[in-house]
Amino acid sequence: MEKTIITIARQYGSGGRTVGKMLAERMGIPFYDRQIIEMAAEDSGINAALFHDEQKPHSLRSLLKGGYQGNRLLSPESAGFTKDDNLFNYQAKIIRQLADEGSCVLIGRCADYILRDQPDVVRVFVHAPADFCLQEAMKVNSLPERDVERLIVKTDDYRARYYKYYTGQEWKDARNYDLSLNSAKLGFDGTVEAILAYIEVRKKFDPAHA
Repeated sequence: MEKTIITIARQYGSGGRTVGKMLAERMGIPFYDRQIIEMAAEDSGINAALFHDEQKPHSLRSLLKGGYQGNRLLSPESAGFTKDDNLFNYQAKIIRQLADEGSCVLIGRCADYILRDQPDVVRVFVHAPADFCLQEAMKVNSLPERDVERLIVKTDDYRARYYKYYTGQEWKDARNYDLSLNSAKLGFDGTVEAILAYIEVRKKFDPAHA
């Protein structure tokens, strides 16, 4: 099978992670989400708890101090070894390694930007209206509705700032992606089908994928 890497960025509650898992199962390829953090922790020797899981927002303080300064990995004896930028660099290293190994689905963590120069990457953004995201988020959160609404806003704000800090670009800008899909209109099955259809069409019309 020709190698295809699918990166999925998604609004909280849009079902992007579910779509990614379904897509990986349909294609018979690996699916990576939090496993990226676990692999980066193993590779670096840094406790996985120190890596920022973008599904669970941390302090925005570090994301408000200017932009990302580079992708050089620091050595364990360096004073900045466990700083956020170095942790991101280890995640980026793992993402590149996984993409080199073969076809896979990668969730979040700026994978679309990290792999932007690779011709075998399909970059997807999954979004949905607020009421749909709330309905889906309520299924996995045992919180009052108002608190879940706040969680959605907080999570998406964190993801947008995280993306801006590490890429210099806007998270919701459709120009950063090959596909921007509304999961509320398509449904999860329909979103998967749309991605698969795009992959087939690209193979037909893009000489690089012929």
